[in-house]
Amino acid sequence: MLSIDKLDHHTLVGASSSLARILYENVKQGASIGFIEPFSLDDSKRYWLENVAKNIAGNKAILFVARYKENVIGCVQLIVQMPANQSHRVEIAKLLVHPNNQRQGVAYKLLQTAEEEARLLKKSLIVLDTKTGDNAQRLYLKTGFIEAGSIPNFALNPDNDRLAATTIMYKLLI
Repeated sequence: MLSIDKLDHHTLVGASSSLARILYENVKQGASIGFIEPFSLDDSKRYWLENVAKNIAGNKAILFVARYKENVIGCVQLIVQMPANQSHRVEIAKLLVHPNNQRQGVAYKLLQTAEEEARLLKKSLIVLDTKTGDNAQRLYLKTGFIEAGSIPNFALNPDNDRLAATTIMYKLLI
């Protein structure tokens, strides 16, 4: 059975090996999530322990994980710390599902949980960006996100030396 849990700093540390594996495998598959090869499992673990753990401890972000039979198989971050003039919004970051568990509704459930949390926090807007044309973009559209526009040559493709566009998306919660 699939369950979604909110992790604090301590439980994130306990789940860091699983989270590192999920991130590492997605980068290996060519996911455009901010990392490019060469990228090691150690690099991945450092990201969770040095970056995300600090954001969680500092109440800058919320991390949800998806578990199946006690195994962490996916995650999503909800970035909640925004500038004063943007305190009404949150941002989705690093929606990841282990490649062995993709296309089973896990990402949808994680996204749904992040949206519910945003509503509990009385936020009225969720924003995100995603590589234009990726499977993630289709998922976001299916869940009610609206394309605001695309930016060409935004980021280096993880699997080649060409630049790829990103699409900025949003969802109003009011």
